[in-house]
Amino acid sequence: MSIARAGSKNEALRLLAAREVLALELDYETGWQDAVELGRLGEKRGIRVQYRGQESIAVRSHEALIEGLAKPKTTFRQRNLYCLFDLGAIADQELHELEARASRLGDYILAGHLLREVDAFWH
Repeated sequence: MSIARAGSKNEALRLLAAREVLALELDYETGWQDAVELGRLGEKRGIRVQYRGQESIAVRSHEALIEGLAKPKTTFRQRNLYCLFDLGAIADQELHELEARASRLGDYILAGHLLREVDAFWH
């Protein structure tokens, strides 16, 4: 058993009915509206249901930031991209372009010293 991700309410209901997961993450725009209802259903089946609107990603290098922002985004969540490298080493114009790309995706580029908890790493 594992943690599953649901991209819609129908998918969440299907996963809850299957009872093959320990936890279910709601990863879609209206997931917050369904969290209480699905949480109660999950509780009856011994499955923890949660909704998170954002995730924290530790970015280890300038190259990892470029690569990560170039890939298709597979989550609805806002990604806070905490850069564990010197942002000052990036040319102003390039940093502006990377920030604009992140903004279009609904994400934020932040300094690494602000990081508190990590959900994922970009290497």
